[in-house]
Amino acid sequence: MARFITLTLLVTLLISSLSCAQNENIEPENSVLLFTRTEGWRHASIEPGAMAVKELGRENGFTVTWTEDPYSFSEENLAKYDAVIFLNTTLDVLDEPEQIAFENYIQNGGGFVGMHAAADTEYEWPWYGDLVGGWFNSHPSDPNVRDATVLLVDGDHPATEHLPNEWNRADEWYNYKYFNEGTNTLLELDTDSYEGSEHPGDHPISWYHEYDGGRAFYTGLGHTSESFSEEAYLQHILGGINYTMGVANAD
Repeated sequence: MARFITLTLLVTLLISSLSCAQNENIEPENSVLLFTRTEGWRHASIEPGAMAVKELGRENGFTVTWTEDPYSFSEENLAKYDAVIFLNTTLDVLDEPEQIAFENYIQNGGGFVGMHAAADTEYEWPWYGDLVGGWFNSHPSDPNVRDATVLLVDGDHPATEHLPNEWNRADEWYNYKYFNEGTNTLLELDTDSYEGSEHPGDHPISWYHEYDGGRAFYTGLGHTSESFSEEAYLQHILGGINYTMGVANAD
């Protein structure tokens, strides 16, 4: 009887091991390219932000490839990804061949997520400005990080469905020199809740749209490293990623 029990246990352990090995070999259905190259100001939140996005991928079934190599923007390589994330990129990060490849990627149904300084990027590339939906102009200083109230405009999007009508938090609040009027506002700032807005009474801070064949989501939140340990913010960017990958709809 003891031998029988031992044998049964060994068989059970073997089957369990094989099952685990098979599960480990199952590839996630979705993948994103995380791009963090900077040619201007480099945010201290890039590294914790990248780690947080990779953890979101592990927890939610998509792979994350983190790079600062512009040559990752080839048509062949971009075709591997459901979405591309620009996390606090700054200034001129892609040359013309990479720009063309990225345009083709979006035109073929690709997704784009822009976080915070993605709006401080590629000012000489009009197509990119329309994709992001806005370009950075300025932010309050002394201090640059300050408390403000974020107002929920659209709670039916996966990036905002978890948020309250008023969300009080600290961040660096961008003013924009350009807005793409074709975007759909998700969040705006209560411009009476802090000093420094150049858009009094109408200050979008997160939005989404379908653009040139693909999907795009942008959030102006994410300057601080603390943002990337804030559950509400992580759910905000996860919803944006899921929308741009096409696994969640805006309605």
